[in-house]
Amino acid sequence: MADSQSEDRALLVAAAQIGKRFRGPRAIIYWLDMLASITVGYCAFGAMAAGVGAEGGILAAAILFCLCTLALYRAESFIHELTHIPFKRMPGFYVGWNLLVGIPLLTPSFLYEGVHNQHHLRTAYGTARDPEYLPLGGAGWLRVAGFVAVAALAPVGLLLRFALLAPLSLIIPPLRRVVVARFSSLAINPAYVRQVPSGMFRLRWNLLELAASAWALGLLALVEAGILPWRIFLLGCAVMSAVALINQIRTLAAHLWQNHDGETMSLTDQFLDSVNVPPPGWLPAVWAPVGLRYHALHHLLPSLAYHDLGRAHAMLCDHLASRATYSRSNHPGLWQAMRSWVGK
Repeated sequence: MADSQSEDRALLVAAAQIGKRFRGPRAIIYWLDMLASITVGYCAFGAMAAGVGAEGGILAAAILFCLCTLALYRAESFIHELTHIPFKRMPGFYVGWNLLVGIPLLTPSFLYEGVHNQHHLRTAYGTARDPEYLPLGGAGWLRVAGFVAVAALAPVGLLLRFALLAPLSLIIPPLRRVVVARFSSLAINPAYVRQVPSGMFRLRWNLLELAASAWALGLLALVEAGILPWRIFLLGCAVMSAVALINQIRTLAAHLWQNHDGETMSLTDQFLDSVNVPPPGWLPAVWAPVGLRYHALHHLLPSLAYHDLGRAHAMLCDHLASRATYSRSNHPGLWQAMRSWVGK
């Protein structure tokens, strides 16, 4: 216990000292990154919808699809940043991201706000109260494959959530309670029950939900009227499925999922149950964008902006060079991180 407390203290002190050196999120970086991502993503989607890749055969179409998916996946990953930035700090980016990304992709930020933050509570991480944790360690590749495959149904679930359940829940109060508790969280823990929102967050929730429902109903109405071709609608659903699948795979490489007893873990154990995939590898920047490749470090410094995580990681590596704890969280890649815990 003494050793654990000593390790906890060393990690906290080092992280706090280094965290103070950074100024916080810089709106210009967030805007430029997000706008560049959606420009690439939506232009690639527009090209596919217009049949630009058709003349080049399957390869050209596949390249456009991958480009669209990866760009929109990066843009959507900013939902993670929004949960750690107070609304008053960057209200313009909050509204802009939801209008340009969250609502079009049917993932408005309220689905993650207040949910992901509970994953960072030191007394909740890895327990039944953690919405983003399952004790998957040793689950085997078959169960892991099933966990990933479920994500492909994301477009169906989101359309049902916003085009059907949300409007119905406005006139059926018991259904509304179920929708809020069970169908309003981007969570992987099936036992997680969300609480009713309050205050200004409730107002933002209602506005975003109204906008997302209007968008979902509008899309379905356009398809039904023959204005929006089925081909383009299904192409959009395919992109959303691909984005969800990549994120689900990334989630598997975010932790080692070893807390089988569900007890509260020490800070050091929580850190070692989390994963960094730092440079020199470049591929993690694709499948774990917007700082998600530094997930273990993020658990130490959850308020640190994504654009500062790389420098903070290098500083901590130098500062804690004599201690093995920090380096044990680093993995060379996706395959190595998953193979270390999946089992047979």
